[in-house]
Amino acid sequence: MKFRLLVIDDEKNIREGLAEALQGDGYDVVCAENGEEGWSYFSNGDIDLVITDLKMPVLSGDELMKRILTQAPGFPVIILTGHGTVETAVGAMRGGAWDFLTKPVDLDHLSLKVKRALDNRELFFKHRQMEEELDRKKQFKSIIGSSRNMFEVFNTMTKAAPTKASILITGESGVGKELVADAIHELSPRKDQPFIKVHCAALSPTLLESELFGHEKGAFTGAISRKRGRFELASGGTLFLDEIGEIDQNIQIKLLRVLQEKKFERVGGEQTVETDVRIVTATNKDLRAEIEKGNFREDLYFRLNVVNIHVPPLRERKDDIPLLAGAFLKEFAEENGKNITGINEKVRSRLYSYEWPGNIRELRNCIESAVVMCQSSVITVDDLPPALRDACDDGWINIRLGVNMAECEKIIIRDTLSFCRGNKSKAADTLDIGRKTLLRKLDEYELVSKEEKEE
Repeated sequence: MKFRLLVIDDEKNIREGLAEALQGDGYDVVCAENGEEGWSYFSNGDIDLVITDLKMPVLSGDELMKRILTQAPGFPVIILTGHGTVETAVGAMRGGAWDFLTKPVDLDHLSLKVKRALDNRELFFKHRQMEEELDRKKQFKSIIGSSRNMFEVFNTMTKAAPTKASILITGESGVGKELVADAIHELSPRKDQPFIKVHCAALSPTLLESELFGHEKGAFTGAISRKRGRFELASGGTLFLDEIGEIDQNIQIKLLRVLQEKKFERVGGEQTVETDVRIVTATNKDLRAEIEKGNFREDLYFRLNVVNIHVPPLRERKDDIPLLAGAFLKEFAEENGKNITGINEKVRSRLYSYEWPGNIRELRNCIESAVVMCQSSVITVDDLPPALRDACDDGWINIRLGVNMAECEKIIIRDTLSFCRGNKSKAADTLDIGRKTLLRKLDEYELVSKEEKEE
């Protein structure tokens, strides 16, 4: 990222000299000859730091700074001042200026102060992002993830949850589709109403029909009394139908009618029952392919798939592995009364290199097993289940289309380090870069823990 700086001074030689020096440091620099012109540049946006003279005609530097900080609290402003107005500059510092420099400006000092101010600004934004992430985690409860793929999931959920639209959640087994359904209900206006779940694949067609729509006394052998179905029980709330791709064609027809008319009859009954239910469904099947095979009704598919939320498999969101593994480690260490503080670098590399066919469910099982087997404060490769302990990397890196260059570099560095079993020197040699460059990139992309930075 190339930072854009704004230099404001009514003396042409000074502002042009400062601009030239800062451009030499790799910054993009724009100049203004007075405070009003500087304010115009700032108001147009895309400025990361302001360097302004204190005494200027039209609009002084301290008045300009007040405007800037009113609009953008915490924005870095460096004040330039003559020796005779240092006290004024100190006053500006109290008013919110990041720092000040006396004229003539020491360019080395300026370079250092600018770097520190921009580093602080980056920390400010990272802190704000962390706070937003914490707020989002509270909002989505037990769904863990900060990868680009999961951000898209969260974004769709946020937009769709407050509506009445039917939602179809798709994804492989073990990716957390039920957690998404939970969050959708909690984010909806129906959160204080019933949330009923039905796992369609676990019931035979006859039992499923009775479970969904209820039955009258004597409707079939064993129906000794009237039973209300899940559609009645969920009225006013949300009904979650998991594994919707498994339901029988006859039930599909009845389900379609409920979605269209908001009414149905119990099994063996003639009385029409009205219901107000928000439908959320999930499947690990390709329903389009099932339609082609004649196994699933196309009209029902369109009724269910008003909004589609596709939950990506773990192999497509490997950046979330440390977050997920950390959460599972804490959970199972507490559950088993063990003082386990983390996982070592070789384990982390093994977790990254594995393809996780069982997705998050398999990762959770893996961490639970490792916690049980661990006899020290840190999980090692020997503590992992055989599938992970014996896994080997195939030497390939997969990057999907549409990923930007910075993300590509991050993936290449991460997977190369994994391939080299956490050996940084070997990874640097493999990438044909210096070890210091690799360490800097690992820090930049947050691919090392705090403990590893301090080693």
